[in-house]
Amino acid sequence: MNLREEFGDLQGLSMKVVVFGASGATGRELVKQGAEQAHTITAFVRNSASFDIKHSNLQLVEGNVGTRSSVEEAVVGRDAVICALGSRTLIRRDPAIVVGVHNIITTMELAGVARLIYLSADSVRASRKNLNPVRTAFLSVILHNPTADHELNETMIRESHLDWIIVRPPKLTNGQHTGTYRSGEHLNSEAFIPRISRADLADFMLKQLTDDRFLRRTLELMY
Repeated sequence: MNLREEFGDLQGLSMKVVVFGASGATGRELVKQGAEQAHTITAFVRNSASFDIKHSNLQLVEGNVGTRSSVEEAVVGRDAVICALGSRTLIRRDPAIVVGVHNIITTMELAGVARLIYLSADSVRASRKNLNPVRTAFLSVILHNPTADHELNETMIRESHLDWIIVRPPKLTNGQHTGTYRSGEHLNSEAFIPRISRADLADFMLKQLTDDRFLRRTLELMY
């Protein structure tokens, strides 16, 4: 059952949402905007003492995504999950991220939490055909390891029973929240290096919490 069938009119629907990767640059935008939109946000962080965002709609869960019990504490009883986990290094694969995404998927399925919004990247193989050759070569070399992790995570998500939406943004910036951008499954870039601000990326991802149009689809996002 999708959200519209379960809740009817979704206008203004507030949800209980877990953000994994909440302490990252995009994760912080997700937390701030989500709380301001009256969602009840659970920010999953490694160190709560270093997380300085405060809001009445925000609570913290401190833990390691590779530990199943920590993930369960954050996920059980919530309505949706946003995963914005990022690798801490470009020079090697990060198995902890892959294990963490597996823990998130498994916990969601067992707990009956269906909606998963996953932050991937346009560097994955399936998106490279829409990129110019220079950017394709750059991404293939520089981002080879995090890209391989994203591809494995995407495969696990697509094989799950969840109501998933995968978002593959291009180069991220710290620009303003404009609310004006393009989204779709196959976008042609109007710039040599396509971009999107983290604030607008968060805006789009949060909208997917209550929008069923893109269920089980992989989307690109850019100006």
